[in-house]
Amino acid sequence: MGFLELHIVIPFFLMLLAVSFMYASVGHGGASGYLALMALFAIPVSVMKPSALVLNIVVSGISFWFFRKNKHFNWKLFFPFAITSIPAAFIGGYLTINSTLYKQILGFFLIIAILRMLNVFGEKNSSIKEPKLWLSLLIGFGIGLFSGMIGIGGGIILSPIIIIFGWGSVKQAAAVSALFIFVNSVAGVLGFSFSGGYIPNEILYLIPITIIGGGLGAIYGSGRFNVRILTYLLSTVLVIASVKLFLI
Repeated sequence: MGFLELHIVIPFFLMLLAVSFMYASVGHGGASGYLALMALFAIPVSVMKPSALVLNIVVSGISFWFFRKNKHFNWKLFFPFAITSIPAAFIGGYLTINSTLYKQILGFFLIIAILRMLNVFGEKNSSIKEPKLWLSLLIGFGIGLFSGMIGIGGGIILSPIIIIFGWGSVKQAAAVSALFIFVNSVAGVLGFSFSGGYIPNEILYLIPITIIGGGLGAIYGSGRFNVRILTYLLSTVLVIASVKLFLI
């Protein structure tokens, strides 16, 4: 099946289902997880970026809908980050970087993903503060650029920043990150396409899997569901993938 050999299709699909579920439960699209899986299954680098961005659009869109439905979204918090991140993600998607550098950058962001999944950045804020506009614009641009370059939406970076600086609650960070990921992923795909990049047809087989996993994850995550065991399992996958990226 294209970039997936027949004997790895079932385990890949099962792990993809789990990854999309877990990421959607915390308001993320799952690109760092999808990239980790692709690295584990030795899928070509040329396929990784566009595939992760497309799946990101699907899952983050579902996740945002449920978090917004449960009244966790804060437009005022989202807007300043998005103003600069969208054009930056387009630029990043347009750019092509060396495969070795790509793997090293991705490995670094997977480490951030691991820390985020394990709640190293904290779960609650005693008080909510309003971020300064210039800082939000700067952070949005930086995250958007790197997100477009490596094929992620940037929520895995933005949500811990929101939590660390006390700019929003965990649920608010998840809701804002979900839409942030969606718009950045769309911009990244457009930039990638404008540069002459090819989106593999096999992605059509993966979308239904992520719709199921992402839908269930968003339903539970936007409520009161605790996915601690799955979190540890996913973190283990990310650790293995990040090590592989740095060593190969």
